[in-house]
Amino acid sequence: MTDRSTPGALRVSHRVLRLLIKLNLLMGILILALLVASLVAEEPVMRAPAVGGAVGSSALILGMRLIMVFGIGAVAITHTVLGRLLAIVETVTVGDPFVIQNAVRLQKIAWAVLALEVLHLVIVAVAANVSTPKAPLDIGWDFSVTRWLAVLLLFVLARVFETGARMREELEGTV
Repeated sequence: MTDRSTPGALRVSHRVLRLLIKLNLLMGILILALLVASLVAEEPVMRAPAVGGAVGSSALILGMRLIMVFGIGAVAITHTVLGRLLAIVETVTVGDPFVIQNAVRLQKIAWAVLALEVLHLVIVAVAANVSTPKAPLDIGWDFSVTRWLAVLLLFVLARVFETGARMREELEGTV
């Protein structure tokens, strides 16, 4: 029995991933613009209501800029994840998802998601080190076991895909 919703779901996934890639790149451009603005016009940027008037706290300003740089890095890492996931969806669309290249893509996604989680911890550490009661830098940190389990799941799935693809190649070689 064929699932008739799959082609539609794949089209939607493809479109959503393309949109997320564009939004992610836009986010990177906006973070870069904010970083440049903080270097060119530090006082007006740091007096913005969203910033809370960080002018005068050089450690806080430096920490915020460092977080922006890490944010740009996170955009690059997220771009890797989204691009690899889009490539996997495209192989499913053509009907041949169990290939070694998808195993490699899944492993790269796993490493990228791990990097994002580590980067999240680094950003939390930076924020904690520059935050003061007078000038708090609250980035809304939370620990999620789910995200760390997702990293493990991705590594396992990458191995499953690799094993399945190799078994398929061996089977095709015997026929």
